Amino acid sequence: MKWVTREHVHVDRVACPWLIRKFVDPKAEFIFVPVEKIEEIVRKEGAIPFDAPRVELGHKGDKCSFDAIIKKYQLKDEALQELAKIVRAADTENKNSAPESIGLEAIASGSMMIVKDDYEAIEKGKHVYDSLYAYCKLKILREKYREKLEKMNRKQRFNFLKMMMKEKKQFYLKLNL
Repeated sequence: MKWVTREHVHVDRVACPWLIRKFVDPKAEFIFVPVEKIEEIVRKEGAIPFDAPRVELGHKGDKCSFDAIIKKYQLKDEALQELAKIVRAADTENKNSAPESIGLEAIASGSMMIVKDDYEAIEKGKHVYDSLYAYCKLKILREKYREKLEKMNRKQRFNFLKMMMKEKKQFYLKLNL
């Protein structure tokens, strides 16, 4: 499937391709154009528009396009919900709602200056969002196993959390088969 959005990607327009390829459409193709060309590309290519004015998968109230995709495709992953808070805060005026958002916005701003185009930005951004997604899973595991983790030394905690992350990954891989 083809997806289209505005050129000169930033937080949400890098996060959304990551989300789409990871959870919605692994073979997604992305097209980046000036905002006034989006409707034309939708008609011509049959592309799904996102993060653009007046589209279904765009900003609504205090929610960003990342939220709209999660809602439309009914993505229930708990770590993904946590990641959405960070993306939303980094991409909207509500920076204080997730402390990590300040770093994400800084990375997104700097990334724009060192990539040759939007395609390179989303390619390089994969690592950032994979890392943030893992961080969100880790955050959830730490809370879930807080009491157990408090009784472990640093090495035991690390090994336990790493094992739990792998087990959850294997569980999700089995579900997708």
